[in-house]
Amino acid sequence: AFKPINDFAKSLNVKMGIQLAHAGRKASTMLPWDDHRIASLEEGGWIPVSSSPLAYHGMLEPHELTVTEIAELVKSFANAAKRSVAAGFDLVEIHAAHGYLFHQFYSPLSNQRSDNYGGSFENRIRFLLETIKAVRSVIPDSMPLFVRISASDWVEQGWSIEESIELSQLMKELGVDLVDVSSGGNLHNAPIKAVPGFQVPFAQAIRQGADIPTSAVGLITGAKQADEIISSGKADAVFLARAMIRNPRWAMAAAEELGVKIDWPLQFDRGRTLT
Repeated sequence: AFKPINDFAKSLNVKMGIQLAHAGRKASTMLPWDDHRIASLEEGGWIPVSSSPLAYHGMLEPHELTVTEIAELVKSFANAAKRSVAAGFDLVEIHAAHGYLFHQFYSPLSNQRSDNYGGSFENRIRFLLETIKAVRSVIPDSMPLFVRISASDWVEQGWSIEESIELSQLMKELGVDLVDVSSGGNLHNAPIKAVPGFQVPFAQAIRQGADIPTSAVGLITGAKQADEIISSGKADAVFLARAMIRNPRWAMAAAEELGVKIDWPLQFDRGRTLT
């Protein structure tokens, strides 16, 4: 299904990436615009899985994954990466943030295991590192591999920026090319002060502490704001989502604001500001 889309994008000299994820205990929900409620078994819902049988706020109690099931998931991610290559994607990102499955393992807030996948820092990050190794081994050496993490749980007893720096150093050794730095998502009432650029310091800390390229995300909406983050060395890239949902032509507007000459698509060319 993706290959025709990617082939078309390549014909326009556009690069395409894919994000591979597992929601873990946050799974089995209805669509976001359907109150994001839990899906019943009759509606196609299922019992979710996680590192430990601890339910996320208002959601179902998950099944604790066995060691065998964890190994199968590692293989599944590798197989998904193989399919991504075959479909013509140019990069792969593993989503390990926002309270999804990998985050549920590396955060002590959600991981209460007593085996090799719980307890110590080394054990809690094991599942993610095993998956990175497996994915890196099946994609071309030249293909970029990104990993999105939550750099902090925003509470003292949770996952910390110091641990994120250490994790990022290990991911770099395994062939990760960029850390996509977000935060939160594993505690429903975390005291997050979401102001413009509030997660940029995390990206900067990991960039400097782990000596690895990072991207900054979160309430980055303006062209000059994004340009300052990169030009000042706080991050190597800025990733946008909601800003471009609100304005799909954000990049063209940003180019105008920053005085960068670009070729506009013909169907939008008459919308340029005349000077």
